[in-house]
Amino acid sequence: MENLVREIITKIGENPDREGLLRTPRRIAKALEFLTAGYRQDVRKIINEALFHEKYDEMVIVKDIEVYSLCEHHMLPFYGKCHVAYMPNGKVVGLSKIPRIVDAFAKRLQVQERLTNQVAETLMEYLTPQGVGVVVEAKHLCMMMRGVQKQNTVVTTSALLGIFRESQATRDEFMHLIKAQRYV
Repeated sequence: MENLVREIITKIGENPDREGLLRTPRRIAKALEFLTAGYRQDVRKIINEALFHEKYDEMVIVKDIEVYSLCEHHMLPFYGKCHVAYMPNGKVVGLSKIPRIVDAFAKRLQVQERLTNQVAETLMEYLTPQGVGVVVEAKHLCMMMRGVQKQNTVVTTSALLGIFRESQATRDEFMHLIKAQRYV
């Protein structure tokens, strides 16, 4: 990958042997490896043995999960917050697993819509809950730095499965709670 980066640096009109750029190909290779680590993660291993039988059947929400990803169209970052909720149906998952699942899908070349669906569908598959709700709010550098060049645009996507799709009351509760002020 380093040789490819050197070639790109040359193609844009720079000298890859200039002092400030000498280590840039290696840095970019390492950065891309980190930013795409999700391709090398297995969601089953993330969840591992963190499913627990519990009679709890009210909404569980993990909100304000930081999201950093790369737009697959321009390989520019998009970043924001992900809010995840599920209604257990006899089992719960270790809370730290939810942000790890979000990261596993975010650390790939993505579109926000797919990322949102992948998180929701994964939780639905492994937890078999009554339902799952996922909302992602993000700013896209491809919209800010190039193209339309709008600095304050926020893209919001949602995936509502099971009771979150079927019940207006459940959906309203979820939306209200993710917008509620934090007390922690």
